[in-house]
Amino acid sequence: MNIMAKVPILSGKINPVQMKKYFLNHWFLFLFILSIATAGSGQITSAEVDSLVIEALSKFTVAGAAVGIVKDGEIIHARGYGVKSVNTMEKVDAHTSFAIASNSKAFTTAALAILVEEGKLNWQDRVVDHIHEFKMYNDYVTQNFNIQDLITHRSGLGLGAGDLQKWPDGSDFTLADMLTNFQHFEPVSAFRTRYDYDNILYLVAGEVIRRVSGMPWEVFVKTRIMDPLGMDHSYTLPPGLSGSDNLAIPHLAEDGVLRTIPFYQLDPEKINGAAGGVLSNAEDLCRWMLVHLNGGKYGENLQDQLFTPESQREMWKIQTSMDVVPDPRYNSHFAGYGLGWRLTDLQGFLSVSHTGDLSGMLSKTIMIPDLNLGVVVLTNSYYGGAGLFQAVSQTIVDSYLGLDDFGWMERYLERQVSRSTFSDSVVAAVWNTVHTNRHDQIRIEDYLGVYEDKWFGRIEVYLKEGKPWFTSRRSPKLTGPMFHYKANAFAIRWETREMDADAFAIFSTDEEGIARHITMKGISPDIDFSYDFQDLYFTRVED
Repeated sequence: MNIMAKVPILSGKINPVQMKKYFLNHWFLFLFILSIATAGSGQITSAEVDSLVIEALSKFTVAGAAVGIVKDGEIIHARGYGVKSVNTMEKVDAHTSFAIASNSKAFTTAALAILVEEGKLNWQDRVVDHIHEFKMYNDYVTQNFNIQDLITHRSGLGLGAGDLQKWPDGSDFTLADMLTNFQHFEPVSAFRTRYDYDNILYLVAGEVIRRVSGMPWEVFVKTRIMDPLGMDHSYTLPPGLSGSDNLAIPHLAEDGVLRTIPFYQLDPEKINGAAGGVLSNAEDLCRWMLVHLNGGKYGENLQDQLFTPESQREMWKIQTSMDVVPDPRYNSHFAGYGLGWRLTDLQGFLSVSHTGDLSGMLSKTIMIPDLNLGVVVLTNSYYGGAGLFQAVSQTIVDSYLGLDDFGWMERYLERQVSRSTFSDSVVAAVWNTVHTNRHDQIRIEDYLGVYEDKWFGRIEVYLKEGKPWFTSRRSPKLTGPMFHYKANAFAIRWETREMDADAFAIFSTDEEGIARHITMKGISPDIDFSYDFQDLYFTRVED
């Protein structure tokens, strides 16, 4: 558009009075055009993305990564970097699949949207109308809990409530347990008033999909979403059932050295993958971003429709408000959670994003619809993966916003070191106290016994080779020696070290000094919120 061609003139000269009136009337149009021009002025090249990721792999101690970028309806970058495993040293490519963890939640909400459009479901349907046994912490919430409440983190429950039924893997909890165990939790806020991230309610949403469609979540996502979009190298957990040999292996970085760790083993016979069960790759996730940026359209000449623009708007509408973090760089004014997506504004543009974190696999997806831009970053290593996906994605997005180089890599490295140093010092102080204790100050026999929590079941404190030992009967990986810390508190060191979730067991005793109850909490201030030990309250049931 040639704006100046429309400026009023008089006798071959610009009329100053009319020009002032014209510019006042068209001020917002000028601002809009200026923002679009500025936003695309410094976009990053593929070669620069390559250099950025390769540098980040080394600095953040990450084995492998993949990056996909879509712009203006095209895949402009889809590449792998580093290795799938430090044991095999096989290279990551654009089709190497990673566990995308909570980025899977958007697949669940898209599946629900498809069912809504087919008339099999309404967003405001009560959950109990589809799952009669579903039960929350009081009758009002149970009877009024709707489909959107399952997927918007506004239940009133605390952060990660009930995740210990799912993490670590290997427990015998089933979806049937989870549908009714919510009744045993104490809410931390009023229903629908506060954002607290939840995974287990997404599993309930997956069960709604099964009951309404007649297909398990895994089958629905594969046949109704992945296959139509041509996501031919995408799967659902567990990885052993994918049939693919092009999978990234999860890693843990300890003292700067990477080692492989086991995949999270989801058992689809017990629970579904609606909270984090997708395995995908850079190229396939570019197709996934394109269908969202195209309002649900896909295929040659966009002649096919996965979901409607109305459903797209519903998924990208704030359902639960979140706090806005002041940041003059982005000048954000709002933040919230939609249906499987986090929403905010960056320099006046809507940002649609999500992250994922699952047993050594970390990822981020971010789209700027007004710029027709999407970026996905996949990694396969704790702990540097989070720093890498943030630094890489933000550098790429900033380039399209026309912002200067902010040195994100150095900033996230500094944050990672600072956070790790603080957490390590807290944990070290606890174990130093344990090692300097006089262990003859307590009677171990007073603490031994079987204890039960209403939703988590039974644990046992017993002697093993002369040492007190903690074992969960329902979650076998939660087992390890107990060491006296202070007063009636013990520190538990889990045998499975990949969890990084050592915990305190705090006993309360009766008038005779015999332990009657146990509460728990994580030792590290940086513990993953899914280890919700704070929600446990054990009562002695056997000596």
